[in-house]
Amino acid sequence: MTDLPAFFTEPFAYDFMRQAMLTAVLVGVTSALLSCFLVLKGWSLMGDAISHAVLPGIVIAYIVGLPLGVGAFVAGMGCAVATGYLKEHSRLKEDTVMGVVFSGMFGLGLVLYTKIESDVHLDHILFGDLLGVYLADLWQAAAITLLTVLVVGLKGRDLLLFCFDPTHARAIGLPVRLLHYGLLVLLALAIVGALKAVGLILAIALLIAPGAIAFLLTDRFGRMLLIAVAAATGAALLGVLVSFRLDSAPAPTIVLALTVQFVLAFLFAPKRGVLASRRQARAVADPPTAP
Repeated sequence: MTDLPAFFTEPFAYDFMRQAMLTAVLVGVTSALLSCFLVLKGWSLMGDAISHAVLPGIVIAYIVGLPLGVGAFVAGMGCAVATGYLKEHSRLKEDTVMGVVFSGMFGLGLVLYTKIESDVHLDHILFGDLLGVYLADLWQAAAITLLTVLVVGLKGRDLLLFCFDPTHARAIGLPVRLLHYGLLVLLALAIVGALKAVGLILAIALLIAPGAIAFLLTDRFGRMLLIAVAAATGAALLGVLVSFRLDSAPAPTIVLALTVQFVLAFLFAPKRGVLASRRQARAVADPPTAP
């Protein structure tokens, strides 16, 4: 039976595990920071849309010999711009437009993929290959994380106001359109960074779960950012360690760790958890009687 210290230290003896853990943490930090804004903005489906829509860009980039991340970024931004244009020029709601755009682009990507001979397996695109990351992937994730941290540090208040009340943000002179597309650029870059680590499908969980967990646990945005980052990095480290012991895929294990955290927060959050809500409801229904 493996002792507890060895459980945590043994994986670090392997270069590929060290790279996998560091990449997972970097991707987790980026996704967690953006997740808070997406949850407040109600843009969770936008992350879903862009993560699916980048597939045709990846395939086309492979065909013409460009880095896959370039194709993913261009396709993701194309999806975001197309969604905005269709929403502004039709009577459809944004979630309906996003559903049509991302499903259409995802279908196009699958058709293109079946028509080419590629040594890139579709499973690695959809579900990631964290144990197969290269040093270049690690540096790419680090650059995207650094950019995200800088933007959130410098423009976090403006982005928060834009997400919470865009009408007020416009009224006080904030560049709302620039903030809108700036957030979309960061979102597309986050998906590019997560592409090799967790793939397109599981990137959705990283872009939603940390913010949702933090939203249940606090009502202050600064704390929300910290809690989301802690939840994502903790899930990343634990997921990689557990996958090493269970010989399972790291990315789904990370997502499972996030899911467990969300369930615990949903049940036991001190103000917004199910148990706390029931206690408050009972207190209202049965107020204490005066002696």
